[in-house]
Amino acid sequence: MIDWHSHILPRVDDGSRDVEESKGLLELLAEQGVTTVVATPHFIADNESVFRFIERRNAAYDELKNSGTPKNLKIFLGAEVKYYSGISRLEELRRLCIEKTGLLLIEMPIASWTEYTVKELVEIATTKNIVLILAHIERALKFQSSKTMQRLINAGVLMQANADFFTNARTKRKALKLLKNGGIQLLGSDCHSLDERPPEIGNAYEIIRRKFGEDFISSFNKYGNSVLE
Repeated sequence: MIDWHSHILPRVDDGSRDVEESKGLLELLAEQGVTTVVATPHFIADNESVFRFIERRNAAYDELKNSGTPKNLKIFLGAEVKYYSGISRLEELRRLCIEKTGLLLIEMPIASWTEYTVKELVEIATTKNIVLILAHIERALKFQSSKTMQRLINAGVLMQANADFFTNARTKRKALKLLKNGGIQLLGSDCHSLDERPPEIGNAYEIIRRKFGEDFISSFNKYGNSVLE
């Protein structure tokens, strides 16, 4: 099981506050059946350079790794990149991809996206040798037309949903329908802390398992592993 979206690195963004909290989050994820965690701290181009961000992220990872992490739990380093107009012209954009892959997690505005924005996403997805993953897509869905979403999917853009989209009683039905219809390809905990935003990905998977069965879960995980590999 892969957690595609997490804030488990200590003191990098608004996620984990220290190494001990990071270790606690990883232990919870492991208990919930996660075998691979993609660490995706926030990157905001207005705040720092790509090189400075990577330096801070890698230092946090080294500190965490040296303190000891759960066995059999792989951590891949990436970023949750905040979209801005003109992001396609960022020369170092590929450096923000999940390590050893061309996968890039982007946080989109929670608003109706302009035609320019959609075209820019398609451009990145089709000409930059980058596979875009749109983070917690459920937050922006209601502002977009089905035609817009289909354009992006047709361009190879992947959609990541958060676990609480499935565990929340008000949105669970919509989440399951979207998953069944192919509108969600990847799942993440988006965990930030042990108290306010702990991981719930295990509960989300159990809800999906009860609805669609073990074969669906197996296929979903197999697809996720193929994407990461």
